[in-house]
Amino acid sequence: MSYEITEQKKIGIGLIGFGIFFTFLAIILFFDRGLLALGNIFWLCGVAILLGWRSTWQLFTKRGNYKGSIPFILGLFLIFVRWPIVGIILEIYGSIILFSGFWPSMKIFLYQIPVVGWILQYPFLLFDRLRRSFG
Repeated sequence: MSYEITEQKKIGIGLIGFGIFFTFLAIILFFDRGLLALGNIFWLCGVAILLGWRSTWQLFTKRGNYKGSIPFILGLFLIFVRWPIVGIILEIYGSIILFSGFWPSMKIFLYQIPVVGWILQYPFLLFDRLRRSFG
């Protein structure tokens, strides 16, 4: 089954979670360069473990993904050379472009999490009720 969560995938998801946490903490602490770098390392290792090393390499080096991988790698470099604000903006842009094909799968996964799924679906349910009552 493709949605089976193995121990390796759990470790990858955990590393991605730590990466997001450290990046969020770094932004709260006025773009702390060390925490941003640590968050990036955790996030990249988590993606590599979750997808596999070869798939991650192909994701970043595929010709059609250069539009996302070049800003991401440039943003990573800018964080390491003490330009954290510009670097994080480029990284976010690169991540959105690079992982845009994963959003439908991610949406289905997030809807299945008990509290998160309800929070994500609630605005759409509320909008649907308002549309029916006024329409």
